[in-house]
Amino acid sequence: MSEGIPSSLASGAGDSLWQACIDQLAQELPEQQFNTWIKPLAAQVADDFSRVTIFVANRFKLDWIRAQYAGKISGMLEKIYGQPVHLELALAPRETTARPLSTPSMAEIGPAPEPSDMGEDPNPAGFKNRLNTALTFDTLVEGTANRMARAAAMHVAGTPGQLYNPLFIYGGVGLGKTHLVHAVGNKLLADRPNAKVLYIHAEQFVSDVVKAYQRKTFDEFKERYHSLDLLLIDDVQFFANKDRTQEEFFNAFEALLAKKSHIVMTSDTYPKGLADIHERLISRFDSGLTVAIEPPELEMRVAILINKARAESAEMPEEVAFFVAKNVRSNVRELEGALRKILAYSRFNQKEISIALAREALRDLLSIQNRQISVENIQKTVADYYKIKVADMYSKKRPASIARPRQIAMYLAKELTQKSLPEIGELFGGRDHTTVLHAVRKISGERQQLTELNQQLHVLEQTLKG
Repeated sequence: MSEGIPSSLASGAGDSLWQACIDQLAQELPEQQFNTWIKPLAAQVADDFSRVTIFVANRFKLDWIRAQYAGKISGMLEKIYGQPVHLELALAPRETTARPLSTPSMAEIGPAPEPSDMGEDPNPAGFKNRLNTALTFDTLVEGTANRMARAAAMHVAGTPGQLYNPLFIYGGVGLGKTHLVHAVGNKLLADRPNAKVLYIHAEQFVSDVVKAYQRKTFDEFKERYHSLDLLLIDDVQFFANKDRTQEEFFNAFEALLAKKSHIVMTSDTYPKGLADIHERLISRFDSGLTVAIEPPELEMRVAILINKARAESAEMPEEVAFFVAKNVRSNVRELEGALRKILAYSRFNQKEISIALAREALRDLLSIQNRQISVENIQKTVADYYKIKVADMYSKKRPASIARPRQIAMYLAKELTQKSLPEIGELFGGRDHTTVLHAVRKISGERQQLTELNQQLHVLEQTLKG
């Protein structure tokens, strides 16, 4: 038995170790990456915790995970366990006895799973709606931050095809937009079981368009999308620069509105703030009701923590919830990540949830916040790293040697501080918030593709965090 692991936990500590690891990965990785590469994994933990074997479905995925994620997973396991843990990757046998990845049960952690994973009940015609039945109005915590959006969504669910068509909901990541659109669909189906409802992420719509072209099945494509009573589509900003997809979505949009079907969309910004989207689409997005979801206020964050802890069969004392809520302010997803850390730490160590335990479980997060990384410090650190002048961060100069570090500094400012996009823009020479948003999206996307950039950002982050 390894030091620090109670003998009573021998049978389940391996599960707890792996669960704590994937909980953290779910919080730190982009949703699509987590669902694509981490979610399908299965793992076995040695009895002495010296080795974790991860089983992967095929050789391609094994090589990709080894190249992109093995180091991160290994470091995470060591950080949680407190000692080095040897990580092995292996091809999964046809019938493996490995423990499967336990996916987070918390609603907003990511896009709804594909139909094959959902277990949803298709309507009598066999139409798969892709709805997550756990995401309802009853399970959504209401507060000032989402009250207007919730009221509009409930109106749509009760009287689809009338007012607020389309309904466009926007806000930052992890604020409950996906939960809200699923709630609309579930409420409508509860009232009208035969209604044709479809939830889909914008990336899936893009994929469906590509497949329709490849297979020459556009009649089937149009029949699927043009016959809906309610279309729920997440993250329409992913349509950027995809002209053919935008064309097909415009056609579907017009067809649905003509037959008084309802459309509910989400995005990370308001319609006119969307980049590289056709103007005629933007005008359609803006023709109904546009509502924002803001970061939750303190009381709402407390309620979310208590409710979600109960959903996990745990009780979080109110004083602990207030402690966490005061220190995690940005969005619901980060709250859930903090809660998962606390629950995993509590179960792993067999200790009651308290402020002291929460402080220990969240020590890294609190450490970062206590240092209060400033935008000015980020600008100086990035300027020094790329050997440019700090003044170049505020200037209007646009050569690549300056523009690139400036975008990286904007990205780090969004990631490491609590500043809003307009506040960051002001600190970068009075730039518009859309400029900051573009930089954040660009660097975030490239970070997942470019190993060198990811390494540079890692160095900068570690430097800033001390």
